[in-house]
Amino acid sequence: MKKLLIVVDYQNDFVSGALGFPEAVQIEEGICRKIRQYQQQGQDVVYTMDTHGPDYAQTQEGRKLPVVHCVAGAEGWRLYGQTAALLKDCRRFDKPSFGSLELADWLKDQDYQQIELCGVVTNICVVSNAVLCKAALPEAEIIVDAACVASPDPKAQQAALETLKSVQIAVLPADAGEISPKA
Repeated sequence: MKKLLIVVDYQNDFVSGALGFPEAVQIEEGICRKIRQYQQQGQDVVYTMDTHGPDYAQTQEGRKLPVVHCVAGAEGWRLYGQTAALLKDCRRFDKPSFGSLELADWLKDQDYQQIELCGVVTNICVVSNAVLCKAALPEAEIIVDAACVASPDPKAQQAALETLKSVQIAVLPADAGEISPKA
């Protein structure tokens, strides 16, 4: 079975920087374990990078979330912790908004049977990209492991996981461990 792991926006600003929060730090080990597992199995791993320019404050997002973050090339834009080394040879999708249309367009021409997402922020970028994956490859099994995604708002986290389930995206329980279904 051809599988893909997508690491969503695991960047300094979302973990320890301008928009950082403790739960994001706590999922690093699980994300790194997943990356290693996929790579050892010869499966593909890609990642997204929230990427803004110096005009962030003038964008719609900047007006609604007036916290400058993930400015291309800045320290806060870079991958967090051990993920930087693990993802160095993987394909990157820079995205100026919550979901990556470039990733979805690329996926349409792939033949993955299973796509798993991990990273941050669950109720914003993870859910946006998971739905785009489902639209790009409607017959692929799309999975989100609740132990490897995080949001600074527990209610929004739970609501996002419920939303994912409602659009037929499998949500592994937070205590499910590292083994994906149909591994």
